[in-house]
Amino acid sequence: MSRINQSALNPLPQPDSPGYQARVTSAKQETPLLSVDRLSVRFPKADAPVIDRVSFSIDQGSTLALVGESGAGKSMTGLAVQRLIPDPGRITEGRITWKGIDLLTLPESRMRKIRGGEIGTVWQEPSSVMNPAIKVGRQIAEVVKVHTGVSAREARRKAVELLDHVRIPDGANRYHAYPGELSGGMLQRVVIAAAIACRPDLLIADEATTALDASVQRQVLELISELQSEIGMAILFVTHNLALVAEMADQVAVMRRGRIVESGAVLDLFENPTGGYTRELLEASPNLLAG
Repeated sequence: MSRINQSALNPLPQPDSPGYQARVTSAKQETPLLSVDRLSVRFPKADAPVIDRVSFSIDQGSTLALVGESGAGKSMTGLAVQRLIPDPGRITEGRITWKGIDLLTLPESRMRKIRGGEIGTVWQEPSSVMNPAIKVGRQIAEVVKVHTGVSAREARRKAVELLDHVRIPDGANRYHAYPGELSGGMLQRVVIAAAIACRPDLLIADEATTALDASVQRQVLELISELQSEIGMAILFVTHNLALVAEMADQVAVMRRGRIVESGAVLDLFENPTGGYTRELLEASPNLLAG
């Protein structure tokens, strides 16, 4: 079948015509929240890039899962999106477009506002991001204060509200707890509270429940899903657990050795994988789609 240039048959509506605004609105809605195009990251002594020409996009309110074995480049991709590649690593190629702006062109001062403000992150080990010498409530309040400019008193009130919101019992008193006084599941909730403090447009969840037991993992995932529905945020869900992908994500990208080897809608890809590596991952989770 020959392809017909429909634009030649149906000229675009003019700015003063009834259809113009609808077309403009539709175009805006189709623009991805985050678009990563041929992103590569290298370390000086490495034989190959740790991220090799990776491309993907995430729409507002949707969830993309990055899956693959350890060392595939999943977490490094999440760091690269935030320009947090550890030294001496460098982004050597590609674009990271956030709300139409190339993040690689922004000054670091602007990136600091985006991190923790427009983009929140939940890491695998909450103890690695929480200062053990500072009360958890104060750490959340500091995030609020830095990104919103409210008073210390208002930031404290907001921090207590956030602790309550992520279902930490007696948030007003837990505000004064130190990280070492909380369980792993409770501390991960604190990290989530800090991550959503400014109602981000994107949450990067990097193996956010891996260190938790099954029952606590379930509670944390339910909390993240509820917060996504409430805030309308997109999620970049980094995991090696395909069962969680089937439950949490709309789209999935399979990574191996720094590259995305297959991607698509979750159910389509899981039911009809085209790549051998994806089939291997699925065969390791035989009950993935049961029920």
